[in-house]
Amino acid sequence: MPLHHELTGPPGAPALLMYPSLGTSLRMWDSQLALSERLRLVRFDARGHGDSAVPPGPYEIADLGGDVIALMDALAIDTASLCGLSIGGMVGIWLGAHAPERIERLVLICTAAQMPPASAWRERAATVLAAGSTEPIADAVLGRWLTPAFAAAHPEVRADLRAMLVATSPEGYARSCGAIERMDLHGELTRIQAPTLLISGADDPVAPVERQRELVRAIPGARHETVAPAAHIAAVEQPDQVNRLIAEHLLGSG
Repeated sequence: MPLHHELTGPPGAPALLMYPSLGTSLRMWDSQLALSERLRLVRFDARGHGDSAVPPGPYEIADLGGDVIALMDALAIDTASLCGLSIGGMVGIWLGAHAPERIERLVLICTAAQMPPASAWRERAATVLAAGSTEPIADAVLGRWLTPAFAAAHPEVRADLRAMLVATSPEGYARSCGAIERMDLHGELTRIQAPTLLISGADDPVAPVERQRELVRAIPGARHETVAPAAHIAAVEQPDQVNRLIAEHLLGSG
């Protein structure tokens, strides 16, 4: 399925695919545009989000991974690194295990191999579909995305993220919740061959640091870093720290 995307950076530079979190668009990565001085950034909207299409459900993590491969094929990108946050990191795990010949390096931010309880995702999807909007869950979700101090100090950032969330298709959001509800990637972790960096938000209530440490122990040769203070959308809350870590992992320097 074609994904809406934007390319930024020198055409000959190493390609970095950037998969955003559930309920956001490619604009979630605006603070990472500084990396485009030395990387060819491929930012995109996941299916059911932003300006990408909303195909019929159900969605599975494998479907979302297949969308990334299709995007790479459409752009004639044989191999690339991938940076994914939350559901984007889950898709990164799937790609690292199932398409190792296409993935050079992985950056997995605030993510997990499984996110129980499944009932919470079913209930969230049902709420959104019943309302025909993500509005009823928006403020609770935003409360997990940013630390209270950052949200208070940067109301414009919170407002921008909220606008992305409430603009998300309720069908696309709910079907993506279903993919997380049914997901268990523990069996994929040891299959990942790409050098992998995991980045945690020190204050992340969604994918706590210990959950990331589980991934580090299972993915061969993986490295783990924590940025602070930061909740779930750590790339927005601590862009300088996250950008430095990405550059070090992909290019060998900050």
